[in-house]
Amino acid sequence: MTDEQAIKSTVLDYFEGWFDGDAGRMERALHPQLAKRSLGNGKLDEDTAPGMIQLTAEGRGKRSDPEQRKLEVEVVEVYGPIATVVVHSNVYREYLHLGRTEEGWKIVNALWDWA
Repeated sequence: MTDEQAIKSTVLDYFEGWFDGDAGRMERALHPQLAKRSLGNGKLDEDTAPGMIQLTAEGRGKRSDPEQRKLEVEVVEVYGPIATVVVHSNVYREYLHLGRTEEGWKIVNALWDWA
């Protein structure tokens, strides 16, 4: 599997895990020190890996899953052990930074907004 394929697989674990309520896939995609942020009304909101895994297990993502799910994953750049990815979905626009770890590619940073 190429780095680009492995990165896309990680990103799909993150998004599909969220929408399907699969906490195992979410956990597999995230670095334990994830920093996930959004800016709403000028206020910075933050989530962590444990928080995202818990919300996924509770089925929070299932509530926003569109009938016709769209996920466009664009690997912008891979440079050694780091990568940048942009994801367009029906619900979210996310800019992701990933790092290659001993366990594989993991999402380290995420900045998102509603689509």
